[in-house]
Amino acid sequence: MKEASSNVDLKKIAAIKAADFVADGMRVGIGTGSTVAFFVEELANRIRDGLKVSALATSYQSRILCQAHGIPLMDTMFQSRLDIAVDGADEIDPQLNAIKGGGGAQTVEKIIASMADKFILIADESKLVDRLCMKFPLPVEVLPDGLSLAKERISALGGRPNLRMALRKDGPVITENGNFILDISFESAPLDLRDLDTKLNLIPGLVETGLFLGLAKKAVIGSADQVKILEARE
Repeated sequence: MKEASSNVDLKKIAAIKAADFVADGMRVGIGTGSTVAFFVEELANRIRDGLKVSALATSYQSRILCQAHGIPLMDTMFQSRLDIAVDGADEIDPQLNAIKGGGGAQTVEKIIASMADKFILIADESKLVDRLCMKFPLPVEVLPDGLSLAKERISALGGRPNLRMALRKDGPVITENGNFILDISFESAPLDLRDLDTKLNLIPGLVETGLFLGLAKKAVIGSADQVKILEARE
């Protein structure tokens, strides 16, 4: 389904504003998704105007996009620190905790977000929620051999896990790490997200969750009347 042009415009203005936080000489983490694509375009414009940066990308999609726009790329395997990372989100709560993984890249996205001195979320205002896990399902990446065990353990935690199926191929979505994705829905929003994240990560074969807790320092939100800069509460 195509988004309304106004929604696309809100994503674009948020992405352009986020580029203001990138300074000359920075090592930049670049996320995945439609909002990040606008950020990549703006960053490329600034590089053509003389900005010098190097980047880590969170997915094949982002690597290809960066290469097409002439953004110098580093190899994630050999890096452990970034000055800044910018990524979209599927949901953002008032504490700037987020759900990510709608694009299936949350594991590498979390690695790169954790490398950054400053992790910034970019989104349109529709992604702001009072509590996570109420509307958008929580994605988790799971080894294929651990699928049945993960589903059983997730159900015991009160979640309803659904294997994400591909749209343009037969069978399940396969991540760039060769794994499956389970999208977990809940009857009511979990009260303790950190406890949930810990318990999910203790399930053998579960690689990573889409809960990004305490990572974001800022969120740049495109709204109908302005670009809002939200700060994480200390």
